[in-house]
Amino acid sequence: MEQFSSTADFTQWRAQRSGTCAAVFTMGALHEGHAALVRRARELAGSDGTVVATIFVNPAQFDDAADLGAYPRTLDADAVLLRDNGVDALLAPHADDVYTADRAVTVEPGPLGTVLEGRSRPGHFAGVLTVVAKLLHITAPDIALFGEKDYQQLTLIQRMAADLNFPVRIVGLATVRDHDGLALSSRNARLSPAARQRAAAIPKVLAEVAAALTAGRTVQQALDAGHAQLSERGVTDVDYLVLTGPDLGPVPAAGLARVLVAATVDGVRLIDNREVRL
Repeated sequence: MEQFSSTADFTQWRAQRSGTCAAVFTMGALHEGHAALVRRARELAGSDGTVVATIFVNPAQFDDAADLGAYPRTLDADAVLLRDNGVDALLAPHADDVYTADRAVTVEPGPLGTVLEGRSRPGHFAGVLTVVAKLLHITAPDIALFGEKDYQQLTLIQRMAADLNFPVRIVGLATVRDHDGLALSSRNARLSPAARQRAAAIPKVLAEVAAALTAGRTVQQALDAGHAQLSERGVTDVDYLVLTGPDLGPVPAAGLARVLVAATVDGVRLIDNREVRL
């Protein structure tokens, strides 16, 4: 695996590669969820193609300098995981190689960037879309893969690629879960054993809400029951538990929908979601 810290050196290397290119963009602190994305990228690129990964802790999507400074940086271990799962090149640039000093031009996410996570984290999705747009230009992939755990992020990236005519196929990969059902996240390491046990109720309640909807209960009945179950199991700081359409728009009368949740457990913000067929 080639490893680059300079975007100029990377683009020179990339220009010499032919065949299908698949990319996975990360902020590091990698886990099995990232490994699954890389393995799928390898399958889609094929043995004659190229798989590239990036590790970049994006300052534009943090509204708290302390949170940015505390984000785990485990580059050496991350590089091993990427290499062992089939990555051909890793780009891990410095911030001043990605952004100009004033960061004057950004990507505006539109109304969808102001709800759910966007409501709780103003400016977050402008930072996400801006860096993804930059990385798409730098890596020039045919395919870019993102996990469904960050479902609003995935939806916005798909919308950006379509609206701005990016010549790339955006692929979502199903959420990878731990033995207790909790969606894999670098944030999970911050949970105490007791908090982890409470947090494991989140995917269970999502499944119960989905089952209630499939069984014909109204949306309000299913969501009210979900809130009650979260509270009963010790998850009391719930930001949202909602049902939307698959594109995060209005709930359809029938067909596929998506139930999404965000909750804080002992100071750790957790998000999850689940597909449901009405």
